[in-house]
Amino acid sequence: MRRLIVRPGAIGDCILSLPALECLRAEATEVWVAAQNVPLVRTFDAVHSIASTGIDLLGLPDRPPPATLIARLRGFDSIVSWYGAGRAEFRAEVARLGLPFTFFDALPPEVPGVHAADFFLAQARTVSSRSCGAVPRIACPRQGGGFTAIHPLSGSPRKNWPLENFRRLAAIVEPCQWCAGPEEQLDGAVRFDDLYDLACWLASARLYIGNDSGITHLAAAVGTPVIALFGPTDPVVWAPRGPNVQVVHLQGDYFPNPIPLNITPSTRWSPAGEKVLSTVNAALAAGPLGSTGGDDRV
Repeated sequence: MRRLIVRPGAIGDCILSLPALECLRAEATEVWVAAQNVPLVRTFDAVHSIASTGIDLLGLPDRPPPATLIARLRGFDSIVSWYGAGRAEFRAEVARLGLPFTFFDALPPEVPGVHAADFFLAQARTVSSRSCGAVPRIACPRQGGGFTAIHPLSGSPRKNWPLENFRRLAAIVEPCQWCAGPEEQLDGAVRFDDLYDLACWLASARLYIGNDSGITHLAAAVGTPVIALFGPTDPVVWAPRGPNVQVVHLQGDYFPNPIPLNITPSTRWSPAGEKVLSTVNAALAAGPLGSTGGDDRV
């Protein structure tokens, strides 16, 4: 069987879908994802960015679909798509052309207790009986950098713990290195244009600390010990998965009162800060929390 998988979405969405994508793997499998996520699905037979395929032209009013795109789609026995599920005109055009699409909702329903990775994998299992686990895995070589990696940002400012708090943590977990995305503003941060290169760098860290972000999911997927700080989003649904993941859910006081100026080592933490600090200290005291990348997991 020749199968095409189309999975739009941000970094975290892609990573939480990796078990589903693995379940859908066929004799020949091509995957289309957002351009930045192409390196994360590199183990499939062919990988392309969604934007490069022209699929966004399918279903446009008063515009015939490109013949080359239709011929390309007809070359697959099965097309599983999280793309276009909410576009009635796209689905109507697919049906009119008789293309072998199966559509999945791109986001889990607001049902308490259902993790996104489980939801996506359950979708895949309606199409494929291939057995696979529900923990995202990205295989990377590990070089043993011995540092703590900190990513204090995310796709939404409301999910970010105050940067000054991360700076206080940095003084505790030295040696540490900061990381940021290509467009994120953070002086002195390590940056990678290729997410697989970033994954390999994260795999060398002894510990990772970050907000609810795609990079936090990436650190967990390569096996690095992770402390993930969650505020307004539900970790039951969106927490990174892995044997070395600890989630600190800072609900009521996630954003503390104004941070005192001229902070010194003796300045008291907020209750949220004390919760994070105790988790970090426990992680450092425990040492390595298991394997940290460098194996053959996918």
